[in-house]
Amino acid sequence: MPNRPHPRRWSIAILLGVGVLVNYFDRVNLSVSYDVLTKEFGLSTIAFGYLLSAYSWSYALCQIPAGALLDRFGVKIVGRCSTLIWSLASVASAVSVGARAFFGSRLLLGVGEAPTFPGNAKAIGKWFPENERGLATATFDAAAKFASAIGVPVMGLLLVHAGWRWTFAATGMASFAYFLAFTAIYRDPDEEELPAAVEVQQASIAELLGERKVVGLAIGSAAYNYCFYLLLTWLPAYLALTLHLNLLQSVWYTSIPWLVATVTDLVVGGWMVDALIRRGFDASRVRQSVLIGGTLLGVLIFAAGTATTPWAAVFWISVSLGGLAAAAPVGWSVPGLIAPPGGVGRVGGIMNFFSQVAAISAPIVTGYAVSRTHSFKAAFWLAAGLLAIGIAAYGILLGRIERIGAAE
Repeated sequence: MPNRPHPRRWSIAILLGVGVLVNYFDRVNLSVSYDVLTKEFGLSTIAFGYLLSAYSWSYALCQIPAGALLDRFGVKIVGRCSTLIWSLASVASAVSVGARAFFGSRLLLGVGEAPTFPGNAKAIGKWFPENERGLATATFDAAAKFASAIGVPVMGLLLVHAGWRWTFAATGMASFAYFLAFTAIYRDPDEEELPAAVEVQQASIAELLGERKVVGLAIGSAAYNYCFYLLLTWLPAYLALTLHLNLLQSVWYTSIPWLVATVTDLVVGGWMVDALIRRGFDASRVRQSVLIGGTLLGVLIFAAGTATTPWAAVFWISVSLGGLAAAAPVGWSVPGLIAPPGGVGRVGGIMNFFSQVAAISAPIVTGYAVSRTHSFKAAFWLAAGLLAIGIAAYGILLGRIERIGAAE
């Protein structure tokens, strides 16, 4: 990292944010298609839960390999390949002729998008000084929430007026446009530095998995992602099935918690964290306070299980998701702060692997729970319990946010 911040760093952060915005459009377009696709392919609620999770299967399996590739070849090369693959996957979804082909296209999407978040964390570590990484990380992390806020109603309107195939075709075209933009714009801060030569790998995957801080980060992130993916995949259906809203009503109500999450992600997890650190507050204490405090608010998801009106449901989900969103950019800044030299991609990959195991589980477990109980109450209580475990992992295992071995 150069002594003076690079003048192009914020344009790079915005580019990465646009990428996350686009690839979350690829994820939410399926969640609004519940009624249409279950009828088109003859799927049960449980089968649709498996379809929702298909993306996460390949995404999870590719996390650790993607982290290793990022540490070996760098963000530029891996990013170009991944964006092209996810563009092709979105188009494949649009032309699928059956449930199996559609399932396969979602698996390919997971492969293509796997390097996104570990790559973004690595890129932010290269481009930004530590006291700016909160807002820089929030720039791309908030895009995931904003994509759900605007993507759900936009995809819902497109679904109603043009059909489900056009929702996937539209995201495919947007993804290919981003591939062209990323190829044209993204460069590492110093193109003369080869990542493999500069970032000497000092710890293997097995050694990193044995580190207490990495384990604590992975467990906490998995708890966060379980609740996040429950809401990402099932929120429109929850509002429609439990509170009897039609498609357009459910997608508009769905957008409210995601807008709240976008604001808390940028303002609390990004701007406020950086501002407090620049004013001299202990950096680790600030980050841990937001990480644990935000996750604690997330536990309030259990209250949505007893909501009897759309506004009560939206209120509790907004509080929960807003807290989780505030914690999220802190979580994604941690790999760059605790990883040994040359290991940011692998720590990010380990973290996101466990996160995606939770992402796989959330839609499937929720599908079974709703099918058997005809209610989302049990699903929300389970998410709250997992978040409580995540809080313990952040506090006890992750502990002070500093480079592994710094205190030894």
